Amino acid sequence: MNTPTAVEAIELVKTYGDSDTIVKALDHASLSILRGRFTAIMGPSGSGKSTLMHAMAGLDSVDSGSIRLGDMEMTRLSERERTVLRRTRIGFVFQSFNLVPALTAEENIELPLRLAGQRADRAWLDELAMTLGISDRLKHRPSELSGGQQQRVAVARALVSRPNVVFADEPTGALDSRTSHALLSFLRRAAHEFDQTIVMVTHDPNAAAHADRVEFLSDGRVVDGFDEPTAGKVLDRMALFEVASAIEPEVAA
Repeated sequence: MNTPTAVEAIELVKTYGDSDTIVKALDHASLSILRGRFTAIMGPSGSGKSTLMHAMAGLDSVDSGSIRLGDMEMTRLSERERTVLRRTRIGFVFQSFNLVPALTAEENIELPLRLAGQRADRAWLDELAMTLGISDRLKHRPSELSGGQQQRVAVARALVSRPNVVFADEPTGALDSRTSHALLSFLRRAAHEFDQTIVMVTHDPNAAAHADRVEFLSDGRVVDGFDEPTAGKVLDRMALFEVASAIEPEVAA
């Protein structure tokens, strides 16, 4: 049985600057993310991986191409419609946590639902808190939590609305190795046990090794990808980018 596609980018083009200093961040980039899987997106600095994620998450517009979230064509939506979509069908986990200091952990988790005029499913919120190990920290404010606890609150906030897909931008960048491992293990569990779709941008081969699949970008295009990544396989693939980068200037000369 085929696994349905959760979100798909088709021939995305995104440029910055004017005619004299134009930068093509996405160059006809295409990517399909399957539902219920944990997918890592990698590539050299400037390859377009964050731009692609922001476009697929509805955070940024594109010059051309198509983005489908299930049966919805996102590129045709207005900014207001994309905002509503992000509150109800898309979750986000960022490296900087982005928690509201004045709110408790529980209030931060519930915030996207409140903004959408909805109430949290209490049983689901409690299950998330228990699974993430923050049940006893829900009444604490971010300043009273460790970095790892704040990130787990951010993950619970991303999942509380049961979105179609959760995008994570370098979610372990500010965490120690032990906390990073625990968070990545949970994201993998969320995909496999909760049928949640997770898309993570990372530069860390060890982080990518937790994913079901890794996709590689170079020069604004998706150029490779494989299932069941290991840190070693990812490092080998990344080394090819470095070799290619070293050869290109010589060819140009």
